[in-house]
Amino acid sequence: MIGTGYVGLVSGACFAEFGHEVICVDIDSSKIDRLNAGIIPIYEPGLEDLVHRNAQNGRLAFSTDLTSSMKGCDLAFIAVGTPPRPEDGHADLSYVYQAARDIAMAAEQYTVIVDKSTVPVGTAREVMAIVREANPNADCDVVSNPEFLREGAAIQDFMHPDRVVIGADSERAKRAMRDLYAPMLDKGIPILITGIESAEIIKYATNAFLATKVTFINELADLCDKVGGNVDQVARGLGLDDRIGPKFLRAGPGYGGSCFPKDTLALVKTAATVGAPIRIVESVIARNDQRKKDMADRIAAAVGGSVSGLTIGILGLTFKPDTDDMRDSPAIDIVRKLNENGASVVVYDPEGMEQAKSILSDVTWKSSSYDVADGADAVVLVTEWNEFKELDFDRIRDSMKQPVLVDLRNLYHPERMQQAGFQYYSIGRPNS
Repeated sequence: MIGTGYVGLVSGACFAEFGHEVICVDIDSSKIDRLNAGIIPIYEPGLEDLVHRNAQNGRLAFSTDLTSSMKGCDLAFIAVGTPPRPEDGHADLSYVYQAARDIAMAAEQYTVIVDKSTVPVGTAREVMAIVREANPNADCDVVSNPEFLREGAAIQDFMHPDRVVIGADSERAKRAMRDLYAPMLDKGIPILITGIESAEIIKYATNAFLATKVTFINELADLCDKVGGNVDQVARGLGLDDRIGPKFLRAGPGYGGSCFPKDTLALVKTAATVGAPIRIVESVIARNDQRKKDMADRIAAAVGGSVSGLTIGILGLTFKPDTDDMRDSPAIDIVRKLNENGASVVVYDPEGMEQAKSILSDVTWKSSSYDVADGADAVVLVTEWNEFKELDFDRIRDSMKQPVLVDLRNLYHPERMQQAGFQYYSIGRPNS
């Protein structure tokens, strides 16, 4: 497994749990040293136990030496980052290409090279060309095997997926991939074998469609605000239609994270390059970017129109609960705009504080929800962590300068917040 980031580490640990022998390789020696010492570099529920158990059983190892790790290797997964290029927004494939070269030079037997990284359509063909150029004698096939892991539920998603997608041309590669995923075949999980290009598109299409659902319900929430509707009721009415389904229909401050922002952008860029623009996804990106910025205006409206000179408390910084991932989190735009508009911002997150400290400045870091509320003119729920669900709201209210609660995740019931004495504002629902 080349790359021990989120996808590589989770996938490697789960494959080891299947009984396979896995070596996770990374050029970051400090990360490998920490993993060999039992220190997990990311927060993901259940991952620490999974890694420790399989490392102790000898099925999971960590190394910086790709050449030695490739000895006896049947499959080499490329699980490196593909961030947007700053200059044009296209996926940066330099890490993928370098991994391909390194694998080609180290391969000693027939090896299936698996693109696990999220990559634009056509990348597997480019990887194969790089392998042939780097080592014409290498006996390799390249397949696409996209991941569909939700941060916070990644192990469950890996072990019990809706489907496994494998894009392959070679029958020998298909057999190897079926052997790899045999435990899932035994459980009756669908294994979808497609052409390589189709598998690459499926990954981007999935994330773009889900991002569109998120953005769609957010637009409807704005309509509900204007006309007196309740977006929770609207979402339930939509979700009960089995052609639509209930998932990803929760109104909020916009999507973030490591996947939706970069994958929608990469899909748009690829489509435009080949002359098949995807206007729907272009609109989704623009509306989501604006929505995150607009949340600060909602907060200002809740306190009378201006946050200048006020103290605003923020509950939750990560883009979703059960992860420490701050990438493209709505909290970033919200906090920065509050700062620009003259607010003093105090923040707390159960797991994301260390990551946030490298991104956000001009904030005061607190150690609990109650510390955030103390002396605040408004408290804003940005991320719906479980520990925020059952707070002592009397204590929260009594410690604030004024009892203004802005709920950007519709976590709380308006009637309960009214009874608790708050001026309560949520998304697409009647306010108290």
